[in-house]
Amino acid sequence: MARPDRLDRNKSLETLMDTDKPGTGRNVKQLRPQKSIPGYGLEFNNLSYSIIKKQKKDGVWINRETYLLHDISGQAIKGEIMAIMGPSGAGKSTFLDALAGRIAKGSLEGSVRIDGKPVTTSYMKMVSSYVMQDDQLFPMLTVFETFMFAAEVRLPPSISRSEKKKRVYELLDQLGLQSATHTYIGDEGRRGVSGGERRRVSIGIDIIHKPSLLFLDEPTSGLDSTSAYSVVEKVKDIARGGSIVLMTIHQPSFRIQMLLDKITVLARGRLIYMGRPDAVQAYMSAFGRPIPDGENCLEYLLDVISEYDQATVGLEPLVQFQRWTPGKTPMSGPRNAFSNQYSAASRDPYRTKTPAVVGQSVDYSATSYESSYEGFEIEEVLDEPNLGSKYANPWLREVAVLSWRTALNVIRTPELFLSREIVLTVMALILSTIFGNLSDTTFKDINRLLNFYIFAVCLVFFSSNDAVPSFIMERFIFIRETSHNAYRASSYVISSLIVYLPFFAVQGLTFAAITKLMLHLNSNLLMFWLILYASLITTNAYVMLVSALVPSYITGYAVVIATTALFFLTCGFFLKQSQIPIYWRWLHYISAIKYPFEALLTNEFKNRDCYTGNNRELSPGPLGDLKLSKFHNTSLPGNCLLGEDVLSTMNITMENIWYDILILLAWGVLYRLCFYLVLRFYSKNERK
Repeated sequence: MARPDRLDRNKSLETLMDTDKPGTGRNVKQLRPQKSIPGYGLEFNNLSYSIIKKQKKDGVWINRETYLLHDISGQAIKGEIMAIMGPSGAGKSTFLDALAGRIAKGSLEGSVRIDGKPVTTSYMKMVSSYVMQDDQLFPMLTVFETFMFAAEVRLPPSISRSEKKKRVYELLDQLGLQSATHTYIGDEGRRGVSGGERRRVSIGIDIIHKPSLLFLDEPTSGLDSTSAYSVVEKVKDIARGGSIVLMTIHQPSFRIQMLLDKITVLARGRLIYMGRPDAVQAYMSAFGRPIPDGENCLEYLLDVISEYDQATVGLEPLVQFQRWTPGKTPMSGPRNAFSNQYSAASRDPYRTKTPAVVGQSVDYSATSYESSYEGFEIEEVLDEPNLGSKYANPWLREVAVLSWRTALNVIRTPELFLSREIVLTVMALILSTIFGNLSDTTFKDINRLLNFYIFAVCLVFFSSNDAVPSFIMERFIFIRETSHNAYRASSYVISSLIVYLPFFAVQGLTFAAITKLMLHLNSNLLMFWLILYASLITTNAYVMLVSALVPSYITGYAVVIATTALFFLTCGFFLKQSQIPIYWRWLHYISAIKYPFEALLTNEFKNRDCYTGNNRELSPGPLGDLKLSKFHNTSLPGNCLLGEDVLSTMNITMENIWYDILILLAWGVLYRLCFYLVLRFYSKNERK
């Protein structure tokens, strides 16, 4: 079928729309040209992505399919920057995610290819890096330490530490960060690097291993014009170094436009323009909307898009004109240039886990994954190697490096340890002055001991709540780092436990020693400390699990406080097991406060010979309904209770102490395991 003549490009809107009118003998779907994209670079064919939205129509909720991307094809070439532009809601970030393999395959139609071959998501992760819009970094690390950590986890152990340092210094020089080498990253409460430097640090983390493809989501967002230009200038240098660079950007300045090799303009998920920035003027003239003198070409194009979007005809004229305009995606170089350059790049020692991209001739007429199987022809798919790990380092090496970073962060962030240590110390002193001497053997002291121990356990549990914001911040950093296989989720879980263990030991010992000495407790100090230590380990694991599940720290606080209060209510202090309704009795057994509370009581009362007094002194409290007639200690006075009697009244046996400690630690292990599973399978930066 004949193509429209190039001389007819200036046809009116009505003429453009006539191609889809009934009776013209033409149908847009039939007229769509076959696109054959040469086999080098990153190619994308007929990408479409839709979601289901609920919509109310005539009082009834119906499911409506909404397309966020609609039939987009083109390619990006090595050594160039392709900028993705468009008005708000155009689908820029969605398109970038589709190219980067961050959309579930079942939801995405079309194909993404390298060197003409379809690629798997795992392969795309191996050859690419993705810089998110938000700069999620540890504020208490310096720029050098941040880059050094990235080098340690992304470069293999075969590269010596001196070579890794050399690569870090090269990167600092490449990104213009020499003056900020030993400056802390900082945050809202701590002075650190500038916004532009912070953005360049985020980019540097993801190019330390020299990826073949680099995706950046709004790298200039929130920056002034000078900083934005500096960032794009550094990105241009990265592209010149041999990477394919694709980035989303919102209304770049004229200076930034001059740095771009190709732009892709979207509107409502549809392709409006793809080509060089300096070709926009000729393109708009051909469309019949020449750009006035003195106007910014890209801004004018966006204005035209907005005008058509609000008009009755919609975006269809712009979409159809782009589809039928030849030379939209100018290319140069031999067909196998991309594969040859990739193969050479793979010999670079810093390009870890990036297999060479082959350059064999394939059929490029396929427009979807399924079509490649027509005629029983099986198309080669680029995938990660079956042999060897997809991670740069072995598991133990990852644990060591992650432990080093976590330890630095904890030491330099007082609120993660010192503030909690101060709180426990001050509260231990306050409790000691409130309760006084608890060594007396009266019934009144039994109640005071019970009150002290339940408060001590709850204090330990609530003391970990302040870690919710820091764990949520770490979760976002974890997602960014592991999205391209920097390290394993299990390495992160184990390293965080290893680093915090000595801090928990100090916190537990501080509280136990102060209260033991000042209150003259009968309990064994070593066992007292061990129970508090196990409690801190378990509650830390629980807080980390909640932080991995909730969307914000406010929600995290609410969940942790509510569940801890529920544990408190059902631990056996306020309500014995028999007093809890049978359909809620399972809460008694999952209460993480029940087990340390029982262990502390066993440690305190197991060797007490005799408490004296009358029943009134036991009320109110857990022993308020105790009948002394139940206990027949013939060798003791009538109103006398053994420590064993107190425990049995609380449904605690003398052997419970080790059982309770082991159960408590088992809950900690379970929380850690669930935390790992959430990180491994739930915390993924992928659209469904």
